[in-house]
Amino acid sequence: MRRKTREVRVGGIAIGGNNPIRVQSMCTTSTMDTEGSVAQTLRIAKAGGELVRLTTQGTREAENMRLISEGVRSAGCQVPLVADVHFNPNVADVAALYCEKVRINPGNYVDAARQFKHLEYTDEEYAEELFKIEARLVPFLNTCREHQTAIRIGVNHGSLSDRIMSRYGDTPEGIVESCMEFLRICVKHRFMDVVISIKASNTVVMVQSVRLLVREMEREGMDFPLHLGVTEAGEGEDGRIKSAVGIGALLTEGIGDTIRVSLSEEPECEIPVARKLVGFIDECTRLRAAAKQSIENDAITLALTADSPEDLQLKAAMAVGALLIDRKATALRIVCEGFEEDCLQSLSDNILQAARVKFVKTEYISCPGCGRTLYGLQDTIARIRAAVSEREKSDHPFVNAAGERVFLKIGIMGCIVNGPGEMADADYGYVGAARGKISLYKGRECVEKNIPEEEAVERLMAFIENDLRQ
Repeated sequence: MRRKTREVRVGGIAIGGNNPIRVQSMCTTSTMDTEGSVAQTLRIAKAGGELVRLTTQGTREAENMRLISEGVRSAGCQVPLVADVHFNPNVADVAALYCEKVRINPGNYVDAARQFKHLEYTDEEYAEELFKIEARLVPFLNTCREHQTAIRIGVNHGSLSDRIMSRYGDTPEGIVESCMEFLRICVKHRFMDVVISIKASNTVVMVQSVRLLVREMEREGMDFPLHLGVTEAGEGEDGRIKSAVGIGALLTEGIGDTIRVSLSEEPECEIPVARKLVGFIDECTRLRAAAKQSIENDAITLALTADSPEDLQLKAAMAVGALLIDRKATALRIVCEGFEEDCLQSLSDNILQAARVKFVKTEYISCPGCGRTLYGLQDTIARIRAAVSEREKSDHPFVNAAGERVFLKIGIMGCIVNGPGEMADADYGYVGAARGKISLYKGRECVEKNIPEEEAVERLMAFIENDLRQ
């Protein structure tokens, strides 16, 4: 049974309550490109997207949401528009005038930009920091109240503030507290038009954090609707499986009121996948129960039917995601008539990797792109994949200093908003630093700055090879 939440209206649709689970996506166009943003918004809506988000990294972009909104409405489309705000609360104030919803990120809305430093606070000093957040957030809430604008408090694992990290560490508890600080202010000031999201590229962290948030909200008498997503899920089969493992685990537990499948593809491609996940909830909840009963010798046997490879991927990952994340088993056998054994074995391995049970190949943690993206994301992903594949298929695959083969996690991020933070879950990172400039990372550490884009893939491969030999 789906968790009961309050209803929040966003323009002409309602999220939570007894309403259907809503699906949404995000434009990859520059928000200053009015014509392109309108066209892409219309494509997302035509594909079935019920909300469309656009990045508003500055006041100019927030102001231009008025023209984008006018263009979308003049085309006869009433899809609600959501402004995505990160580093500048003044931008949120402007966006609230023109959009049906504004997403703010607690990790960088008021707190100083992350330096990945450990900060020491007395309890009094920490309380003072919370007072600063409240003082800045309340005028924004009042503007939203006046203009009937909803908000999304959107926490990203990759952009927790140094303040939160210093007190709670890189933990689900820290992720949840980052969200609860803002929710408590909203409740105190009786602003209840709030949707929440907690996202991570690591499915285990994402699921554990959302579950913890639900418990914490219930403890404090809150019932806000939840938006679900695995951020930087990737593309193709990998992106679909990873999204189905994380989002699907929660949907089969009755958690979730709106979802986005974040793929490094054209945004309208996300919508059919999200719709399938919603459509598979009842079937996959039953499959999950049967899979749990099947566990023997630490292995799940999952028997299912599917009409296409994509349906097979989504159903299988969704049905067993929670069981694997909770380590009820660490092996998986899939049975599905019409699919060859090699295909089913490969799918099993990919699901186990998406649930962080074992690694069998290189993993790409790639963002879906947005108006902040500073290079050709899809082409770059293809080039990096090709370079890694060539090396892995050679007589000299990636090995560590001990001569053991290793399977890497490579982050491919369009900009710095979540890039360095999500590098915590990647071995190496390729991050947009400026237009046509790339910075390379090892974990969260920047190792090469502002490399020309045309040289960056080759430099990344060279750095990885040299680093592994250390």
